[in-house]
Amino acid sequence: MLLHQGKNWKSMCKGLILGTLLTSFMLLLYSYAIPPLQVSMTEIPIPYSCSSHPARARRPVSTNGTHNPPGQKCLPELNIMFMKTHKTASSTILNILFRFGQKHRLKFAFPNGRNDFYYPSYFEHSQVQDYRPGMCFNIICNHMRFQYEEVRRLLPADTIFVTVLRDPAYLFESSFHYFERIIPLTWKLSGEDKLAEFLRDPKHYYDPNGFNAHYLQNLLFFDMGYDNNMQPDSPLVDQYIRETDRRFHLVMLLEYFDESLVLLKDLLCWELEDILYFKLNARKDSTVSRLTDELYQKATAWNLIDAKLYQYFNATFWHKVEVYGRERMARDVAKLHEENEKMKNICIDGGHPVDANAIQESSMKPWQPLGEKSILGYNLKKRINKKHRKLCRKMLTPEIQYLSDLGANLWITKLWSRVRDFLKW
Repeated sequence: MLLHQGKNWKSMCKGLILGTLLTSFMLLLYSYAIPPLQVSMTEIPIPYSCSSHPARARRPVSTNGTHNPPGQKCLPELNIMFMKTHKTASSTILNILFRFGQKHRLKFAFPNGRNDFYYPSYFEHSQVQDYRPGMCFNIICNHMRFQYEEVRRLLPADTIFVTVLRDPAYLFESSFHYFERIIPLTWKLSGEDKLAEFLRDPKHYYDPNGFNAHYLQNLLFFDMGYDNNMQPDSPLVDQYIRETDRRFHLVMLLEYFDESLVLLKDLLCWELEDILYFKLNARKDSTVSRLTDELYQKATAWNLIDAKLYQYFNATFWHKVEVYGRERMARDVAKLHEENEKMKNICIDGGHPVDANAIQESSMKPWQPLGEKSILGYNLKKRINKKHRKLCRKMLTPEIQYLSDLGANLWITKLWSRVRDFLKW
């Protein structure tokens, strides 16, 4: 048994070293192949420039998105910054934004070479594909470590800022299992339940300077651009939470996903068809740890800053629901459920997600975590009426493939995918 584990360990180490060397080599080639970006101190107005963008009056950040009475006409918001947090159903929201952007021919700010903005580094405007000084965009929505000033300079003044949070205990469970193979701090954990072992004494295993250690504590706070290792009772924690509240028009909650989408629809003055969705990047039930009450409390205590962030925005969320109207919300959620079920019957073969190995089209296969195939996907029905054919395919297309369809240059992501295939990861 020990001999077998030793072989697996050596194989993983060799694979990681080979993968790192190959990726580093290609990055080096890329750095020599692409000329350095020449940024002038004076930004010259160009097409799509923020300085020449005909913006409507900017909506105050404190809005609840309910100032328009039901039935009153309004213009859809076209400029959106979605701060894509990890393990929060954000890929499903991304699909909604991709479809809306295509429908209205909007200009996306895509990462250059990858499907994220060089996370976990802070976002910089120069990371945007085909960026030129002064350029302006309608939508930014890929993974990043948020840096408000850098994001702000790429967007019109009337841009709506949105993000999504999740109960930190369940987010920690999801992040732990999804990323554990790329977090060396978890490799020394023993036993069948590594998560339980980690939470038994997290300070024993955790090192804030460890590679990819940010996935193990207060990941939401880290994604939002703050120090995830500060003391939870620091006055800066409350200060940064209030700062986030001032910057974002809507903070959605995964646990109330449909209610969140209804609030988003109202805030952006969209149509119901714009927020229809299928759940993307969902894990197989067998890979989800069932948190006992004790583990839930331990995970919450370990991610106490995220817990404070979540509690704050849980309160603001339900205030928005009250302003929107509870009965009105219930009706609109029911409508969303009904329309989603209709689309499921029209689009999905078998009406449910399937294991990765059972997905028939490569264009429908989602990105998988390193070393396993735990993410479910879908098979598109063979016969779909012409009216819904394109919409069905778009709703079921995973993030990486959709980014390619929209024109994003993902050469680094694709190279890494080929390395993984070669190493059978």
